[in-house]
Amino acid sequence: MTTQTVSATPASPPSLIACCGQADATPLTRVFLVHAPQRIQVYLRFGDSVRVIQLAPMRCIAVFLPGAIFCRVRWQANEYGMIDWQLMVMQACTQRDAVQRIAGVLPGARLLMHAKGESSVRAVLPLVDAIEAQGIDPTAVSPAYWRMLNNRLAANLPMPVYTAGRYATWLARRRLR
Repeated sequence: MTTQTVSATPASPPSLIACCGQADATPLTRVFLVHAPQRIQVYLRFGDSVRVIQLAPMRCIAVFLPGAIFCRVRWQANEYGMIDWQLMVMQACTQRDAVQRIAGVLPGARLLMHAKGESSVRAVLPLVDAIEAQGIDPTAVSPAYWRMLNNRLAANLPMPVYTAGRYATWLARRRLR
């Protein structure tokens, strides 16, 4: 007669996939956000996260499904003033897509636009406001527009406003796929 011992192991916490209601092995993009007054702030300017997980009073994680477009703004200060401004428009990817490694974004994302420095970030924010003022959700804007803004910003060229005509063209093109 053999005796079996049953070890009491604590149940593991549910995975992010289970928490977000995803039954398959869909890869989720996790974006770490921070709010430390007068020091550092990393927040989402726009984006439709599936879930936000609160880690601590000043830290949380936003979770995105593949294909989701979101904008993360980061600024950091020290006792002398602002030392870093960044605005990134990113797209969450699938397992087959090539991703860029970005600090605070796991496993990575496709970087559509990156504005670095106070003047660059201040030039892009009114464009996002203008998109929203037209009643267009910035997450529904064509990824090509964000890439064009990135190139115009890098070349120090004027940046065009996203119009309702461009949006209608993008929607028509997407329906053809």
